[in-house]
Amino acid sequence: MGEAISDRQVVAVLRPFVRACGPMVDALRDADPFGLQARGRRHEDLDGVEPGLKDKLLNGITSVKVPGTAAWAEMSNYQRTDWWVNRVGRFTALITAIPGIGGALADRLPVQDALGSAAQGVLLCAIAGEYGVTDVGARVRLIAWVLFERDIDPVIAAGKHAEHDKAAEDDEAAKLTEELDEAKKKHGKITLKAAAGTLWRLGRGLLGIVDELEKRPRGRLFHRALGKLPVVGMAGDYLGERSGLKRVWKRAHEWFTEHPEAA
Repeated sequence: MGEAISDRQVVAVLRPFVRACGPMVDALRDADPFGLQARGRRHEDLDGVEPGLKDKLLNGITSVKVPGTAAWAEMSNYQRTDWWVNRVGRFTALITAIPGIGGALADRLPVQDALGSAAQGVLLCAIAGEYGVTDVGARVRLIAWVLFERDIDPVIAAGKHAEHDKAAEDDEAAKLTEELDEAKKKHGKITLKAAAGTLWRLGRGLLGIVDELEKRPRGRLFHRALGKLPVVGMAGDYLGERSGLKRVWKRAHEWFTEHPEAA
């Protein structure tokens, strides 16, 4: 058994991770990624359409409950969180489950735990944003508590200690978001490929605290047993990751309740 991982080591890995999660989460929430809000404003796109039908189309566009629409702005924190966990969570769970094709062999490697922890961490950052928690240190404490059952000192989480290397943190955060930056420059937005690639990068970035990753919320014993079988193991892992995300949300709700000062 290796040497115990300290809170400072956990923070050193999580701070650039949290900073890298920001661009992907914020783009989905604020940048009207589906173009629905923009279409609602561009009435000229519907020129020539009968007035009654035009009103129905505009109402339909802006009433869809996704980030960037009027309907999204009217949703409660709980409803928005449910969207992140159930809609975006399906995408992250699928990416995480891919190594499960190898069944038990894949379980011997830290890849799945790294990807699963990264996916859960991204969604925790998204949830934190809906609760008005934008501070990096607060998000680090949230992730450490929910995924690793660690109660990190706020001073350490904020990087306000002698061992904290700001330059190294900046460099690592930049590396983690390289694909997102390239996609924005080339396409003007974050692509699905860039999002998936960044999730893989985020997962690799967590390998520095690999022993902690085994503590994250998981699926039930049935999901784990199914996940050990070749080929169908991916289905078991997918269902397990979806179940784990629900547990993540439950623990996150507990943390927000106990730490109202973080908002």
